Amino acid sequence: MEHHRTRPQHHGPRRGRPPLPSQGERGQKERAVGGRSGRPAPRRPPAVRRPAPASAAGPALRHLRHLRRMRRIPNPRLTGLGGGLFCGTVMFTLGCLDQLVLGGSPTAYGVLFLLVCVLTAVWVRKGDLLTSPVVVPIAFALGLLPVADRGGGLAGRLMGLVTALATQAGWLYGGTLLAGVTAMARRILLVRHRRRA
Repeated sequence: MEHHRTRPQHHGPRRGRPPLPSQGERGQKERAVGGRSGRPAPRRPPAVRRPAPASAAGPALRHLRHLRRMRRIPNPRLTGLGGGLFCGTVMFTLGCLDQLVLGGSPTAYGVLFLLVCVLTAVWVRKGDLLTSPVVVPIAFALGLLPVADRGGGLAGRLMGLVTALATQAGWLYGGTLLAGVTAMARRILLVRHRRRA
């Protein structure tokens, strides 16, 4: 009978063949060969910083320009009392000018009253926003003193003031409503700004 010879399994490297080098040994050999031949090892190019796109810088520049324009516009901050004094003084002065220049025109006085209402609601500080719709009717009545028809004595002046308030009630309600709407709009914008912050 023939006996088959089984070769023992070799788990190690075969005789006569050198073992394969690892990756670290290959890299060291390549560097050594490159240094001997005079060629420098290849280097990675430095990362180049790309400038920010113009689309991202556009809104920031626009916001900066808007702030510069807003700084040129007068932007006082009045307290509730200061807003009342401002509105009353301006309306009385405008009433005197209306009486001297236009002979007491109620239409001109009403248009000027609307403008003063908006300015008062815009210039009152954030904590006193609700005072602007309260002070503008008082200022309207105060400014009507020189514009109203003058009668004899104090009673005649009071009757002229009451008559002017009754006939010009549309301007009074319109200005008060405009001041209230402006104050509420500022209040809403303030709450949204606080939520974003």
